[in-house]
Amino acid sequence: MQDRKAQTSVPIHDLMARRWSPRAYDLSRPVSREQLQTVLEAGRWAPSCNGDEPWRYLIWDRARDPEGFQKAFDSLSENNKKWVKNVPLLMLSCAGSNFQATGKPNRWTQHDTGAATVSMALQATALGLVIHQMGGYDAEKVRAAFNIPAEYTPMAMIAVGYEAASPDILDDETKAKELRPRRRQPLAERFFEGGWGKGVQF
Repeated sequence: MQDRKAQTSVPIHDLMARRWSPRAYDLSRPVSREQLQTVLEAGRWAPSCNGDEPWRYLIWDRARDPEGFQKAFDSLSENNKKWVKNVPLLMLSCAGSNFQATGKPNRWTQHDTGAATVSMALQATALGLVIHQMGGYDAEKVRAAFNIPAEYTPMAMIAVGYEAASPDILDDETKAKELRPRRRQPLAERFFEGGWGKGVQF
């Protein structure tokens, strides 16, 4: 496994610094049912507007449901297929459209679904697992394959498993992405204080 801990401007919790999205997965190490349950429980307790829990997740364990896994895999972009071929478990996050209690539109569902996913990503890190979220898939293809209701929007395909011992299992193009230095924009370019575009200062 690579040491890909984030080089932050100030110290943050080690769990967040260690969380990253690798592409080199170890297919020989499945995700146990106990681990999956723990990861999902972390998502269950994520914050949401009015406690509505607007997220839904489809889960495909390659060992338990090879047919379903293959259908989900078939929806991926060609670039993602190159490395997801070694992933033992896939999930798809879906965000609802309306408040369940009132049926009125809920414009916060996608935000809340993202919160559930990052909660699961952090819990996975604590368990020694890794999660990689992907936008590169055919949403309509997966909607049709799994009868996803119209009021739910497919958001991210999510790979779950153990990181491989080496990125050498990847093709050259994907390996180059894997080895790229991790970076983020400076705080002041994304976080404003006192008005739009006024970068926070410390």
